[in-house]
Amino acid sequence: MKLTVLIDNNTLTDRYLLGEPGVSYFIEADQKKILFDTGYSDAFIRNALKMGIDLLDIDHIVLSHAHLDHTWGLEPLIKLYTEARIEGIGHSEPDLIAHPLIFNSRTYSGMQEIGTLLSADKLSKVFGLQLSSKPLWLTENVVFLGEIPRRYDFEHDPLESKIIIDGKEIEDEVLDDTALTIRTENGLFIVTGCSHSGICNIIEYAKEVCNEERIVDIIGGFHLLNPPERKIEGIVDHFSKLDIKEVHACHCTDLESKIALSDVCNIKEVGCGLQLEYK
Repeated sequence: MKLTVLIDNNTLTDRYLLGEPGVSYFIEADQKKILFDTGYSDAFIRNALKMGIDLLDIDHIVLSHAHLDHTWGLEPLIKLYTEARIEGIGHSEPDLIAHPLIFNSRTYSGMQEIGTLLSADKLSKVFGLQLSSKPLWLTENVVFLGEIPRRYDFEHDPLESKIIIDGKEIEDEVLDDTALTIRTENGLFIVTGCSHSGICNIIEYAKEVCNEERIVDIIGGFHLLNPPERKIEGIVDHFSKLDIKEVHACHCTDLESKIALSDVCNIKEVGCGLQLEYK
């Protein structure tokens, strides 16, 4: 399998690509092409074009959760496919895979909308929709984890945003936050968006779903932005008991948290254009 970082907060030296506070990865595994998250803007499309990656030829679009820095790039992606149809350019018909709460409206601190801008009805006119709270195997070795069980109290964050469910505004537990896991010869490769559900919760559920204890790598945001001491200590302790070869913590993971994790695991740099390959 091969993963290419299309969007991250950072760019790599001498790679003249666009960065933004968001996530988008292009994954090739088991003869399938998967777009994981779409960032905030069209920057992931522009970076893919520069790197020779054809986003008109993908099999699946996977969304880690609804927040704007992971889903607002859906609109320019729809434009890309619509324009291809107008111009008679060949393209695939990918399906979009996400948790059933992905389209519910979200608000935060007076902001009118921080969730997905498009409705299920409008997206279904362009992409096939597969909404699941249960694990969903995309290939023999790639699984969408669905809703992550919340097992570790130290990973529970104060609820700050709101979600509309059945017409009622309630505290948002970000239950749609999920991850993708890929089985490799040397263990699991876990791909996260923001890990609102807790990176340790994600790891343990991925191991359970895949019946595999070994982890070769994790890439994505760990939702560690000035985290409470109890949370970072719990995560560091959990990672100290895991034999992970590399950890590509990025996006919503601050420097101090990376330094703390570096005491117990091999933290690697991430930026737009980075490519990771595992057999």
